[in-house]
Amino acid sequence: MDKIKSFEDLNCWKTARELRKEISILILKFPSHEKFELISQMRRASRSVTHNIAEGYGRFHFKENAQFCRISRGSLYELSDQLITALDEGYIEEDYYKKLKIKVVECIAILNGYIKYLTSATQTQ
Repeated sequence: MDKIKSFEDLNCWKTARELRKEISILILKFPSHEKFELISQMRRASRSVTHNIAEGYGRFHFKENAQFCRISRGSLYELSDQLITALDEGYIEEDYYKKLKIKVVECIAILNGYIKYLTSATQTQ
């Protein structure tokens, strides 16, 4: 981890950023009546993931950083449910849902690895 100089160097942030950009493009295709509903919720959840990783990184304490990463993980699960809603409402096709679901699961796995690292670093302090 010595090559990490910014939150932008974290793989969990990079992966979440790519997902966030994909969600931003996706929600442009949703019906306008979802503007203050699902569109807003998906935008906020996808942004929350990267925002909380960045904020946690800036705390400089392993415990606090891990807590913000747990919040990010919660936002990923929220986004996962919102994708199911989009599928159920017919806003996305099954194949595209599955592709995005894989990306969400990948983000969760990478984030879990980082949380594990932070937790073990806390125990060695």
